[in-house]
Amino acid sequence: MAEADIDDLPRNDANHTALTPLWFLDRAALVHPNRLSVVHGSRRFTWAETYRRCRRLASALHARSIGHGKTVTPSLLSLSAIHRSLCLGELNEKLTAVAVIAPNIPAIYEAHFGIPMAGAVLNTVNIRLNAATIAFLLGHSSATVLIVDQEFFKLAEEALKILAEEKRTAFKPPLLIVVGDETCDPGSLKYAVGKGAIEYERFLESGDPEFAWKPPKDEWHSIALGYTSGTTSSPKGVVLHHRGAYLMALSCALIWNMTEGAIYLWTLPMFHCNGWCYPWTLAALCGTSICLRQVTAKAVYSAIANQGVTHFCAAPVVLNSLVNAPPSDTILPLPRTVNVNTAGAAPPPSVLADMTKLGFRVTHMYGLSETFGPSVVCAWKPEWDQLPLDERARVHSRQGVRYVGLEGLDVVNLKTMAPVPADGTTLGEIVMRGNVVMKGYLKNPKANAEAFANGWYHSGDIGVKHPDGYIEVKDRAKDIIISGGENISSLEVESLLYMHPAILEVSVVARPDEQWGESPCAFVTLKNGTDSSNEQALAEDIIKFCRQKMPAYWVPKSVVFGQLPKTATGKIKKHELRTKAKAMGPVKKSRL
Repeated sequence: MAEADIDDLPRNDANHTALTPLWFLDRAALVHPNRLSVVHGSRRFTWAETYRRCRRLASALHARSIGHGKTVTPSLLSLSAIHRSLCLGELNEKLTAVAVIAPNIPAIYEAHFGIPMAGAVLNTVNIRLNAATIAFLLGHSSATVLIVDQEFFKLAEEALKILAEEKRTAFKPPLLIVVGDETCDPGSLKYAVGKGAIEYERFLESGDPEFAWKPPKDEWHSIALGYTSGTTSSPKGVVLHHRGAYLMALSCALIWNMTEGAIYLWTLPMFHCNGWCYPWTLAALCGTSICLRQVTAKAVYSAIANQGVTHFCAAPVVLNSLVNAPPSDTILPLPRTVNVNTAGAAPPPSVLADMTKLGFRVTHMYGLSETFGPSVVCAWKPEWDQLPLDERARVHSRQGVRYVGLEGLDVVNLKTMAPVPADGTTLGEIVMRGNVVMKGYLKNPKANAEAFANGWYHSGDIGVKHPDGYIEVKDRAKDIIISGGENISSLEVESLLYMHPAILEVSVVARPDEQWGESPCAFVTLKNGTDSSNEQALAEDIIKFCRQKMPAYWVPKSVVFGQLPKTATGKIKKHELRTKAKAMGPVKKSRL
């Protein structure tokens, strides 16, 4: 029975509408039509121009029967068959996806509005994936349109060929659109057009800049589809809705204290978790996006000094590159305080401390693709300003408390689902619930049942809850090292190892151990300029350093030097390192 209310007043068109972040763009064009919206190289767009371009994109898609229930994947790929389909209007109504394969350029920003304005679903594809993986994503999402940056056209072309061979007679090529970029070799654009791809600007010209787009009738309608990294299995398609995107976009601004007119540098890929929803946040704040096609420390410092950047987001690996950049790549001191959001992996306290010394104000966040990106924040408390820098960095490295837009966050017992005590030591799984949790995984009921068991979204991350209610990630469940029956957090060991002056990057995994079952094994990348001629002596120095910083059973018994394997999103492939550690054989039991 419906819950009783104090009245019987119904919803109507005047007092209720579906929540969607698309309205933010409409408002930005009205309030600040002449303010810069997107900057890329010599190209400059105002909010009025961006709104018209997004409406053109929506109109051009709509004219080709691409709309509600369809998915568009932005990538830069186009084949003659797609071109013919476009010209002849032969696209099949049953096709469902619009995909985009592009770095941080204006077209992928426009895709975040233009594609859902047409009623289709945006699927941004990681440009670092190989052709076989992209083929899987395109096939799984049933992409009907592929928008591809010219640099990645051949990659997309190869992916389509793989998909065509797998599907054979059932293969229906998507509509291919290639995005030109003045910073790229014009030869790749010419090649794509020669293969029948429609140039993006020409495609926009076919659309109406005054297109009367319609918001979704239901805010539960899908706005975006993104794929997990799939390091140990096939990637899972994370489906997001308009309601969550709206709430997360506003939460992003509130949590970060981000104000109107912010100048935001795109170091975080927009293809990753939809840029943590900041494409929509920037429209809500009428801010300016500075596109950065290739992320280097030199490019970041240059943009801060020369383009007025006030905010950017980055994974800890990018912060590490800024801290360790050679003087020739830096422009210091910073001309202003620059706000940085970091998430994606637990940042070492030493890196947070070094960023603070350089003049950056770092906000530490945590989340997953399944929660629209970061949804937990280490909300700063004024009293922490009085702490010594090292202690401040340690407190800052905790993941924190839920966003304004997330209704539930807890750490629970893996078996009973009971909340763990807030003692900072009892381990449990981090779980979430609320309006910024995904709709589910596309075509994967088994994974959905596991992810949403007992009315919570299960993150798979192991953490603790501190007495002040702040949570702290200790490890992924599969990354915990069990040595002699004691749990060892690989993240905590890594955080301490980052304090060693020679270590640039480090990852700690379990290695078989004859005496203890497992013991920590550290895979280390050294800083440039480090004398590595005697690796044995260097390994002994690192182990000696560890003995001074951590409990004896935490100390790595093995140190391996070299570059760390990483996923397309920059995460370290711990499963590969575990395989290497296992292949090394067990650590021998001491005969002493």
